Amino acid sequence: MSGSPGPLAGFDAIGPRGPRGHEPEPSASPRTWIRDLALGVRFAAGGGREGWTRTLLTAAGVGLGVSLLLLAAAIPAMMATRDRKEAARDTSSMTYIAKPTDHTLLIADAGTTYHDKDITGVLVHPEGTAPGRPPGVDVLPPAGHMLVSPALKKLLASAPLLRERFPYTVDGTIGKAGLLGPAELYYYAGSDRLTARDADYTTGNAERVSGFGYQRASEPMGPVLDLLLVMVLVVLLLPVAVFVGTAVRFGGERRDRRLAALRLVGADIRMTRRIAAGEALFGAVFGLVLGALVFLLGRQLASKVTIRGISAFPSDMTPSTPLTLVIVLAVPLAAIAVTMLSLRRTVIEPLSVVRQGLGRRRRLWWRLLIPAVGLLLLAPLFGTVRGDASVNQYQVALGTVMLLVGVTAVLPWVVEVTVGRMRGGPVAWQLATRRLQLNSSASARMVSGVTVAVAGAIALQMLFGGVGGDFRSSTGADSTRAQAQVNVPVTSGSQTQAAMRQIAATKGVRQVYGYVESGATQPDASTARTTDFAYLPVKVGDCPTLRQLADITSCRPGSTFVVPPGSDVDDGGAFAKYATPGGRVDLNTPDEKYTGTPELWTIPKDARRAAARVDPTGSTSYGIFATPQAVDVSLLRRPGSEIMVSLDPEQPDAIEYLRNTGATFGPDAYVSMIRNVTEKSGYIQLRRGLFAGATLTMALIGASLLVTMLEQLRDRRKLLAVLVAFGTRRTALAWSVLWQTAIPVVLGLLLAGVGGIGLGAALLAMVGEPFRADWGGVAAMSAIGAGVVFAVTLLSLPPLWRMMRPDGLRTE
Repeated sequence: MSGSPGPLAGFDAIGPRGPRGHEPEPSASPRTWIRDLALGVRFAAGGGREGWTRTLLTAAGVGLGVSLLLLAAAIPAMMATRDRKEAARDTSSMTYIAKPTDHTLLIADAGTTYHDKDITGVLVHPEGTAPGRPPGVDVLPPAGHMLVSPALKKLLASAPLLRERFPYTVDGTIGKAGLLGPAELYYYAGSDRLTARDADYTTGNAERVSGFGYQRASEPMGPVLDLLLVMVLVVLLLPVAVFVGTAVRFGGERRDRRLAALRLVGADIRMTRRIAAGEALFGAVFGLVLGALVFLLGRQLASKVTIRGISAFPSDMTPSTPLTLVIVLAVPLAAIAVTMLSLRRTVIEPLSVVRQGLGRRRRLWWRLLIPAVGLLLLAPLFGTVRGDASVNQYQVALGTVMLLVGVTAVLPWVVEVTVGRMRGGPVAWQLATRRLQLNSSASARMVSGVTVAVAGAIALQMLFGGVGGDFRSSTGADSTRAQAQVNVPVTSGSQTQAAMRQIAATKGVRQVYGYVESGATQPDASTARTTDFAYLPVKVGDCPTLRQLADITSCRPGSTFVVPPGSDVDDGGAFAKYATPGGRVDLNTPDEKYTGTPELWTIPKDARRAAARVDPTGSTSYGIFATPQAVDVSLLRRPGSEIMVSLDPEQPDAIEYLRNTGATFGPDAYVSMIRNVTEKSGYIQLRRGLFAGATLTMALIGASLLVTMLEQLRDRRKLLAVLVAFGTRRTALAWSVLWQTAIPVVLGLLLAGVGGIGLGAALLAMVGEPFRADWGGVAAMSAIGAGVVFAVTLLSLPPLWRMMRPDGLRTE
């Protein structure tokens, strides 16, 4: 009852001589290697039902890993395709066009949000007979019509509330060339309400363009984001490599017994190892083919899957040729290397198989040397990953891999030392501990991938938590006072007041805080010989609104308040000079030169001073604050509007009703949520990619663990049947299998916690952040890893129950 040791176990054997004192044999020629590998392939392919079962299990484990590796190789091409498509439909930074031509058209952004789903839209209006067309569109939609993505068409059909927001007739769908992915919500709508902006952007609501397609310069990620990207790739892909290395060693015990028979007919030790490598090579190549088929099948289903808002067309997910070649060559070579290394501690004699690991404890020193080397690689980078500094990505990746591999190297030693001291207990516990004492390598190897994944996730979570403040900033807003902001383009104060009344009547709106914003100047501006006119902000709103802008205790219709500027505003003392109770100001604010007739207004003598207050959006303003009864808003020149809305928390679709109302105000109007915190887009995209990749990696971990568990049960089938035949209770055997999994899992997760916190501390030191462990995150990551393992164990119980039948004693 013994299993093959861990992938690095061969280093425990010391001395120049081989096992049992055999002298080292001369290296075999390439021709001999090819012959013996081919013989191993023949044994694997012609080994009957038993051989093909072993080969299929190996292929299944390798295939799952290869499919994910191919997916990782396809991601760069997919992202490049997305960038190319986005550039092909972009018009954002084209030069200003003053006059219309046959090829020009007017466009305006008209994006919106529905239940946290971003919908991107563009309003178009052709100005000539041959306007440019975006990719995926044959004919631009006329006014009142629109073209939508298939996903948006489906959403509109299932969401009547959203359909009210689009007063357009759907004429068709956008082609694949014009969409970033099958789940993208995108549309083009024709509108006759667009007018071209002037060169100063003071009038108009749309851009005049001659076509689509603009390659904007990519924003540099910065050293911290580069570090995060490297860490994400290492944490997601290293567990895959561990599982591939585990899969090529399935069926080790039965293989070794066959190799002993080959020794009986004259094969030497090195020949048997090469034959074993040939068997593993066959399973690995078969796994390559299976993995490619799984990837191709999964790629066809990619259009049905959306992870964190990311989707892709199957044709966009094509792995790059260099990365594909690396995978095709690395997997078979790794299968040969892992097999040769695993047999270094196994003595295969003509009549028996003896594993050196049973009589000699594993050595710890070289296992600790691996993470120590990784730490030495990362130490020179401490405090250097900041500002505009460049990051040596290869050094970071190698150091991180060494630290994580060191965790898996120490795990077999920890399991062996721990289970070696276990004695007594119930029958199930004794069966489990005795099995682990005889062969702890297989169990440690089974959970090594989970250990790596959890350790990497803990380190990555610490790094994200440490640098999150660099990409996350407080807006100063207070979303408890108002939850949304409505921007409505107006040309008069009466329009703002009408918009406020319409918003207040919207379902789910609890309170509207809105004011008309304009300016005043010195009373003698019309006759002054100067171009440096005083500017005095004027804000007109009701009392509840003014209380959001200033600390006001008493307010009634007709009240006026003077709110002086803060120390950060330098107006040359103009506000203190002119904005005084009883003083006169001119509401006809000039630009560079005074035009028109004066609109003199006297500030009421009972106007009181008040201190400015941060409004719900996080802004602080000053000026002359007045209620509508104190000043006629029709006298204000070039008025603007600011409308903040408090929503009813008991109406879950309140924000959607408000967005529908906002859509009626025209293409320039928009509704935005008031958020207390904002995050940079690059950080958000990287975090979304991490969650998407982590989902796939955990799925692979679960599937690979299940295959590994079934392979181990298959190897123990006769033993289980014998125990049942001698009267051992099935429940005791089931519990023993559970304990055999639980003990290495607990030890592996404890080691993952230590290794992950250590790696996280090193990463935080690299970015110059103090050590800060997220114990809640450590517990969560450990719970997820344990949950995956125990779920797989429960799924393996039905086949375990079948293997404990008496007919398992049959043999041929």
